[in-house]
Amino acid sequence: MIRTVWFALNVIVATALFGGLAVLSAALGIRGRIHHSYTRTWARWLLAANRTRVDVAGLEHVALERPQVIVFNHQSWFDVLAIAGQVPKRVRFIAKKELGSVPVFGPAWKAAGHIAIDRHDINAARMSLARAGQLMRADNSAIVIFPEGTRSATGTLLPFKKGGFMLALETGVELVPAAVVGSRAVLPRDSWRVRKGRITLRFAPPVDTTALREEDRDELIARVRGTVEQLLAGPYRAA
Repeated sequence: MIRTVWFALNVIVATALFGGLAVLSAALGIRGRIHHSYTRTWARWLLAANRTRVDVAGLEHVALERPQVIVFNHQSWFDVLAIAGQVPKRVRFIAKKELGSVPVFGPAWKAAGHIAIDRHDINAARMSLARAGQLMRADNSAIVIFPEGTRSATGTLLPFKKGGFMLALETGVELVPAAVVGSRAVLPRDSWRVRKGRITLRFAPPVDTTALREEDRDELIARVRGTVEQLLAGPYRAA
């Protein structure tokens, strides 16, 4: 209980501080890597406050000089902290639009350039994905997607939704399969009690999409999902 209260206090303070800086910077027309710095520092602050260590394997597959779509499994809200704190390039998360209504966090999230998706409006969702494609190509950032669409309660990989894969196919941007391991032990779905722990991020080599078309989508999803399953079991090994 004491750890949970301590972590909650740190969430409030860190989010107010860096959220306020993000909103202020955006209002002053200051954009770019500074928002990545805010997000990265915010995430590392909270991980340190909870004494949660993050190990990384395969980080060489994250390219600083070109845009990418990174595909992660999703088990815990700590996934976002681990990814934001360790990926060395600017990352833009795609998430449901309801997050934009969260006090302080929502305005800061929008100001930092993350992408809101309206799951109930297909046309609006497509426009949001198109905007995401423009942004990542403009600044060589990484779009992070959780294609399961929700956190897995058991750790078992759920079916993948197609949206992020269509983004990669339409833009010709490479896909990086990746996995978060250990975050569910820190904060499981439907729980409010946090525990200290150790999280591992694993990345596999990128999948080139330049020669693929829309009719290749299902095969691409199956291939990437299979790689994520392999990463969940252990470090990537080429077949």
